[in-house]
Amino acid sequence: MLQTISLILMSSFYIFAGVMHFRNPKPFLKITPPWVPAPKRVNLLVGAIEIILGIGLWIPTLQSYAAMGIIALLVAVFPANIFHHQLAKKEGKLVLATIIRLPVQGLLIWWAYTFI
Repeated sequence: MLQTISLILMSSFYIFAGVMHFRNPKPFLKITPPWVPAPKRVNLLVGAIEIILGIGLWIPTLQSYAAMGIIALLVAVFPANIFHHQLAKKEGKLVLATIIRLPVQGLLIWWAYTFI
């Protein structure tokens, strides 16, 4: 039962986040590091990947692969979280939230690992 609740929450989280990349890309583009090529395309790609991985968690034969994909994605977007924190410090906004987000990334990785 607890595993099912965890699955619902995790898949919903990634599907929602993925959809938001399409519906409201501005916040994601704002925290995209300047060295990322074609940020609009990368944003859409990340959104699509999040949706696919969120759905993949529900397919028993793909669940482990989806969880590994989520872990890889979290590692790949970590530089954007660091950049977001640097931007927050520069603007003097959301500094605490962005610093807390960094270790939360580790918790999200652990959570995904529970589905491997």
